[in-house]
Amino acid sequence: MKAQTGKIQPLIVRTISDQLYDILREQILSGALAADQPIRQDAVAAELNISKIPLRETLARLEQDGLVVAHAKRGFTVATLSASEAEEVFELRIRLEPEAAAKSSLVATAADHKAARLHLSELESVIRHKDQDHSLYNRLFHLSLVQPGTGRLTYRVLETTSVIADRYVRLHLSTQGRDKRAVEEHRQLLKAWINRDAAEVETLLTRHIADTLNDLRNQLASKSAIG
Repeated sequence: MKAQTGKIQPLIVRTISDQLYDILREQILSGALAADQPIRQDAVAAELNISKIPLRETLARLEQDGLVVAHAKRGFTVATLSASEAEEVFELRIRLEPEAAAKSSLVATAADHKAARLHLSELESVIRHKDQDHSLYNRLFHLSLVQPGTGRLTYRVLETTSVIADRYVRLHLSTQGRDKRAVEEHRQLLKAWINRDAAEVETLLTRHIADTLNDLRNQLASKSAIG
């Protein structure tokens, strides 16, 4: 029997917990699971035909991401969007992310440039089609700008902060016209980053995050007034 010589693609094995994480995360981000809504573990496990063990693992991950809240003897509820959390998350990003991206621009390789371009292209694609999670691709693009020159612990903090910010980014981009503004700002930022203009990178990214926070202050204040 002649052996096959074609290139074998590596297998991608995803655990039940990983798949469940994506499902619940998307339901929370899309609003299918509303803020303060309890997550009925029995019902979710029965609907998906899984045991509670991977479900509890997933809920623990979602709690770390700031998407659910654990209550003693009452299980989990979907976390609310709050002005105070937005302030904390985006102020932390302003303190860490622009400087990290600026430093990374000075050491980024051609491969890093290619990866950042790819992430921006993916982000612009989902914005055009309006059928996928903008916040996820926005996060991947932003993280690609800080990864090359950032230490492991700092990168972990930035990654966690970006995950928590996801729902706020989605809320921010829900207003018409902001996606076009974001596209232009991202393109300017990437150009400066590839050109190793560290000062411009820091200036542009600080302004980009601060403008998002200012918009969110108004949005969340309006939601609070309506509520």
